[in-house]
Amino acid sequence: MAIIYHIPHVTTVLHVLLLLSPATPPVLAFNITALLSSIPELSSYSSLVSTTISSDLSHRTSLTLLAIPNPYISSSDLLTRRLSSTALADVLRYHVLLQYLSWSDIQKIPSSGVLVTTLFQTTGRATSNYGSVNITRNPSNGVVSIHSPAPYSPSNATVLSLVKTLPYNVTILAVNSLLVPYNSDLVSSESRPPLGLNITKALIDAHNFNVAASMLAASGVVEEFEADEGGAGITLFVPTDTAFADLPTTVRLQSLPADKKAVVLKFHVLHSYYPLGSLESIVNPVQPTLATEAMGAGSFTLNISRVNGSVAIDTGIVQASVTQTVFDQNPVAIFGVSEVLLPREIFGGKGPPVNPKPGSPVMAGAQTPESTPSPENSPGLNGPPSHLSSPPGFGQEITSGAAIAGGLLSLLAGSSGGPTSGRW
Repeated sequence: MAIIYHIPHVTTVLHVLLLLSPATPPVLAFNITALLSSIPELSSYSSLVSTTISSDLSHRTSLTLLAIPNPYISSSDLLTRRLSSTALADVLRYHVLLQYLSWSDIQKIPSSGVLVTTLFQTTGRATSNYGSVNITRNPSNGVVSIHSPAPYSPSNATVLSLVKTLPYNVTILAVNSLLVPYNSDLVSSESRPPLGLNITKALIDAHNFNVAASMLAASGVVEEFEADEGGAGITLFVPTDTAFADLPTTVRLQSLPADKKAVVLKFHVLHSYYPLGSLESIVNPVQPTLATEAMGAGSFTLNISRVNGSVAIDTGIVQASVTQTVFDQNPVAIFGVSEVLLPREIFGGKGPPVNPKPGSPVMAGAQTPESTPSPENSPGLNGPPSHLSSPPGFGQEITSGAAIAGGLLSLLAGSSGGPTSGRW
């Protein structure tokens, strides 16, 4: 005998509705530009986004935006130049992370960092993985930093605050700097004319760097440095005359072969433009130098950190501090340093520093590369711009080319028996 089950009508209707419903849940739509326009502190950034990449964002539902507050937008020297519409759009795409990161996610980021893809990577114009950003968090002070994965890129930013979040869809973070993807050639030679700085003359005019000026001129490497001005820029750490005079008698730079002497000079140069503020808040303390490029990755690096209010530079056997800004105008920065930076690859790598000075700011709180102190906290959302404001440039004019040339010739002529040259 057949058994008949009576199914209630309501249940049957529910089953039919479930069968007819779509397999995927509806997508939550939101308007990024409308969301940004409701935040007064981001009005300039919102205007840039709405006029360049709003169509790129219209179909995205899982994003983290790195937004630049108005004061930092107005102080960005990059935006004051005439970038093409494509270049400006790519810069802004580099601030769009293709991943939703909640504030709790950000607080869990390890100190080693995480690599996150940006919208710029999807354009096909990014080299390698340079369309991504590396996000790190300092566990000691909670500072979250964002920078390019490229080892030579000076472009970095610090997260100031969480501005807004729509769970699982969009997070807006305020950052203190405009990020530029490495090797993207966004700043063309037409938008930044070559500076054409004569480094040797600039050092002689500064009156306290005669020994360094004569060594640079005699070695010929200064021409290589000046050739790099039109690229990513350069940052020079130039020892004072006193630093050369204080070298121990066992260190004789003049007796080195010409190729090694050139390496020592290149060891004093970073292949990127770093104004003082960027040095003070540098993300990657271990920095390659021009000597690294000449001798191989991982060698001839400088450890740069902030110690007792000063920028400290550790070579592994010498600990120096930045004593003054000699010249600072993008793309060249020249800083005076308290010691000659001796690479351990040439002068030995273990034991105490070659020339520690009791009471110096570096020696009072010097750290090894493994325990380098972290950058200090950046200002908050409503604070003034930090490293985006350019320090004053080199103001003195070169008044007498003949006097400079004569002084340089006398320095070079005296290198065989002068009072300071005996310790080179």
